[in-house]
Amino acid sequence: MNLKVVLEPSDEGGYTVYVPSLPGCISEGDTLDDALKNIREAVELYLEPVEDDWMLREGVEVRELVV
Repeated sequence: MNLKVVLEPSDEGGYTVYVPSLPGCISEGDTLDDALKNIREAVELYLEPVEDDWMLREGVEVRELVV
């Protein structure tokens, strides 16, 4: 999966990074490499399903979709 990320220099130093296609998915890092590493982890957590999100009822299926 390819996602565009936006890296902005922070006033305090380092970088803030966010993913426009994933609202609320934001991170930061002291260097560009750190910021990219941190946003990768944030994206993985953002996309990780949480069992409580599923309200399973009779006849409902849950499947994985590889994108």
